[in-house]
Formats: sequence, structure tokens, C-alpha cells
Amino acid sequence: MENQMNVETTKNKISFLPKTKLGKWSAGFNVTFLIIIGTSLILVLVLKKLSFDDKWWDATVPIAFLIEMAAFVTGIIAVRKNKEHSWLVYLSIYIGIAVILFVPLHSLFISD
Repeated sequence: MENQMNVETTKNKISFLPKTKLGKWSAGFNVTFLIIIGTSLILVLVLKKLSFDDKWWDATVPIAFLIEMAAFVTGIIAVRKNKEHSWLVYLSIYIGIAVILFVPLHSLFISD
């Protein structure tokens, strides 16, 4: 009975890094999204080299959005189909939900 309990606890353990191929893709897409957004914010807010009113931002946002949607979808598939239990994959899913919610809620709070 004790041996069976040890097997069950190792099955439910959540790792930091993904183990499956789809989980790794999800985490990679999410890291790429965060790098793009982080670099953009640093260039605009800290270094003041660019502005959010420039055309580069209009091209960057859709690309970053599509990358995060790819992370979101591959993360959901990895969790459901491949039983992936990784913090980075769950983070990809949560950030994907936040990005999806940001799109319709953006117009309610910010007037462009």
C-alpha cells in the first residue's frame, strides 16, 4: 500500500520545466512573447528611443499576440492530451488568458 502511494504522489508532482514536445513549444512561445513585450517597453519607457505612436508598435502587437495565442493553444493541448504538468506551461496558459481578456477590455479603460 505504501509503495502504491509513492507512485501516485510522483505522478501528480508538478515540475518547473516541461517534459513533452508541445509543452516545450508552449514555454518557448511564451518566452518569445515576454521578450518582445519586455524589449518594447524598455525601448519606449526607459530608453525613450521609440514611441507607442510609431508604426513599429502597430506591427509588433499583432505578431506578439499571435505568438502568445500559439503558446496558449499548445499549452492547452499539452495539458489535456499529453498530461503535461509544468509551471511554465501553466504560466503560458494564464498569460494567454490575460492577453485574450486584454483585447476586449482595453477599449473600456483606455481611450486611444
